[in-house]
Amino acid sequence: MKSYSSLLREVGACKICNEHLPLGPRPVLQFNPMAKILIAGQAPGKKVHESGIPFDDASGKRLREWLGVSREVFYDPQQIAILPMGFCFPGSGKSGDLPPRPECELTWRKLLLERLHKLEITLVLGQYAQAYHFGNANSSVTELVSSWRQYWPKVVPLPHPSPRNNRWLKNNPWFETALLPKLRERVSEVLA
Repeated sequence: MKSYSSLLREVGACKICNEHLPLGPRPVLQFNPMAKILIAGQAPGKKVHESGIPFDDASGKRLREWLGVSREVFYDPQQIAILPMGFCFPGSGKSGDLPPRPECELTWRKLLLERLHKLEITLVLGQYAQAYHFGNANSSVTELVSSWRQYWPKVVPLPHPSPRNNRWLKNNPWFETALLPKLRERVSEVLA
């Protein structure tokens, strides 16, 4: 088995879907096999592609608030791994970013996930990551997130923290009153 650092170098040099990416390949992820928390998201947005730092945008600010962690803790790969379904910005569509490209999931994700031996909790953000991690292709994000207790405390389905989901958050106040306090408590326990 390759060392994780060797595998990360290969991921960083990946050009498998180069012709499909409007801004070219720039894999953005955070990984260390010692991580206790996995954030499984969709794919980096344009701003994250430009900075090369996962969740370096409004979504990341909201996500850190949801978790109750500082930037320093969030960006410590020995604490938190960030493996989106697609590692590169897929481009923009009519109503937001395009779906993640499938190549990362098929080529890299399983190899990286197999190395997370200290993992205590997986946070699954948005429909594409939820379809992969839960296999509930017919469930809506709302149905899956509202059934969070069913998967607790190892896996937590979450809506994407994007500002595009402000309406969803307003329409589902239980998310902030019931789920988020428990999530912050669990994250604090895991990182202690």
